[in-house]
Amino acid sequence: MTEYGRGPGSEPWHPEDPLYGDGGWEGQQGHTGHQPAYGGQPQHQYPQQPQQQEYGDWSNGQPQPHDQQQYDQQQYQQSYDQQQYAGQGQQHGQPNQQAYNEGGWDGTGTHAHVPYAADPGDPYGQQAAAYGAEQPDFYGTPDAYPPPEPPARRRAEPEAEQPDWDPGPDQGEHAFFAGGGADEEDDEPEGRGDRRGRGGKGAKKDRRSRNGCACLAVVLVFGGGLAGVTYFGYQFYQDRFGTAPDYAGDGNGDQVTVVIPKGAGGYVIGQKLKEAGVVESVDAFVSAQQSNPDGETIQDGVYTLQKQMSAASAVELMLSPKSRSNLIIAEGSRNTAIYTLIDKRLGVSAGTTAGVAKKDYKSLGLPDWALGHPNLKDPLEGFLYPSSYAVSKGQKPEAVLKDMVSRATEKYEELGLEKKATSLGLDGPWQLLTVASLVQAEGTSHDDFRKMAEVVYNRLKSGNPQTNGMIEFDSTYNYVKNQSKIDLTIAELRKYDNPYNTYYYKGLPPGPIDNPGEEALKGAIDPTSDGWYYFISLDGTTSKFTKTLGEHEELVKEFNASRNQD
Repeated sequence: MTEYGRGPGSEPWHPEDPLYGDGGWEGQQGHTGHQPAYGGQPQHQYPQQPQQQEYGDWSNGQPQPHDQQQYDQQQYQQSYDQQQYAGQGQQHGQPNQQAYNEGGWDGTGTHAHVPYAADPGDPYGQQAAAYGAEQPDFYGTPDAYPPPEPPARRRAEPEAEQPDWDPGPDQGEHAFFAGGGADEEDDEPEGRGDRRGRGGKGAKKDRRSRNGCACLAVVLVFGGGLAGVTYFGYQFYQDRFGTAPDYAGDGNGDQVTVVIPKGAGGYVIGQKLKEAGVVESVDAFVSAQQSNPDGETIQDGVYTLQKQMSAASAVELMLSPKSRSNLIIAEGSRNTAIYTLIDKRLGVSAGTTAGVAKKDYKSLGLPDWALGHPNLKDPLEGFLYPSSYAVSKGQKPEAVLKDMVSRATEKYEELGLEKKATSLGLDGPWQLLTVASLVQAEGTSHDDFRKMAEVVYNRLKSGNPQTNGMIEFDSTYNYVKNQSKIDLTIAELRKYDNPYNTYYYKGLPPGPIDNPGEEALKGAIDPTSDGWYYFISLDGTTSKFTKTLGEHEELVKEFNASRNQD
């Protein structure tokens, strides 16, 4: 059974038929068994269809399963009122309304298909072809339509939802740009506006407001972009082709101190000067430095300059020693003297830096091999490396000490103290640094350092026939006493009990007795091998070396005679 009546061979139902409206158009029959025939013709039986299917897709001439729906009796009546029945030998006395060739029942028991009335909402209803006739297959094509439905089930298709804005003549261009707008929208029917739920004229005003805001935003974006391009273009031109801003003259008389860090190049120096108000631009200083033949020799340190100087005059002053105000640490300086210099430069009370060194020495950057040694007078001795340091008021003592320790550590790594110590028969780099401090303290010139280092190493040998392992350097005694005397008697030296006194104890002192420079370090690393054991300086500027005690005593007599004559 189909949605449009019984299948081929059966007669259409009549309203007076007992089975008329017996269960709806669900493809089922209300009763099983033999059905009475119309007009004396047997009515064919068809197998009942499952309740979960009904025929709704007639695209290929055969019904296809569709979702099952219930139709009430009124819908059946509406469906059959649109059809005309005809057949031979109707026994109910109904007059013939149409010929067999116009949709009635033919004599063979087949159904002559009746076209349904055109439905305005059904795209297929406009075709004159009857049920089962040849119709074009729109399925599987871009012009495909949804499956047709019975007339009673067809509903008027809703009007297409209109967009919030009229796309205008280009079908997609916003009304604001297409020439539409409020005037065109005002002519729109109220019903359409109400159906869309847009709120009438108030919403139209909102749209006009939004259009204005959008236009303003576009103008601002493009205007800002143009301004940015113009600005950066100007800056690029100035950087590449323009003249760098520069002051004129030698300054305005307002002095300022500028600290140039170690390893700073022309650009960094120019930044420091510009921040201090010395030069007007970095580029001007870099250009002046490159133009000066000696410009690349500007060193790190503290410079006293003036504000608003021309770049060229700033370069010239920085090349002059008059502008330098660095803290200079001389070779062989003891820590006690260095602490005093730092206090004065920083403008702090005396003893401030020494107190920091004693309290915080472990946090100042000492290498591991410099820690943990007993009986030290000052754990930082030997690590305040002789050099030029940028020290000025406002700095902290900790920062200055860290800089010096860092400079010493870098130098010791550069010279390879750890590797060289073992080859020299020493316990480690700490002893090698101690030897270098003795060489620095006793040598009178750089030419003496290698010979002086050999004297130390020879005297350290426990079986040597000259000193029997005693170093006996006056400088170790003077270090303990924090003095620098030369008129010392042997009796005085040998009776003073202190670990640093090499006249009292064999071997090296507990640690360095000063801060050796690079030449003394190199001398300690690479000593001579001529057999020197003794030395003496007759004029205070040069040393004479001997291999035996007898030779040394002759030189002592000569020295004493020269002093008596004075």
